[in-house]
Amino acid sequence: QLQLVESGGGLVQPGGSLRLSCAASGFTLDYYSIGWFRQTPGKEREGVACIRRTDGTTYVPDSVKGRFTISRDNANNTAYLQMNSLKPEDTAVYYCAAKKAYVCYSRADLYDHWGQGTQVTVSS
Repeated sequence: QLQLVESGGGLVQPGGSLRLSCAASGFTLDYYSIGWFRQTPGKEREGVACIRRTDGTTYVPDSVKGRFTISRDNANNTAYLQMNSLKPEDTAVYYCAAKKAYVCYSRADLYDHWGQGTQVTVSS
């Protein structure tokens, strides 16, 4: 069974940090580009980071640039999202997704596999 499982979400104060993990089972992340998305009620899923299959090149939008970092550990079949200097507007459910492709995609509907999501709440 192909599965992605996110962990590491929770409640954090503004300015704090969290590290999300995305563990894959049933398939090998080596062959996939990996994206992190977030979603709040009533809004579309928004991409916040992506890392390419081939060379590890990463992409993040301006809204999180300098604060969020995506990485991958192929040996452990896991991807990560390090989130620093968190703001209340970062509050959302965060999802990881995998696309069997060499490059990154910003569109959520193009990804092949999704995790169940993990809640991140930034509040004092």
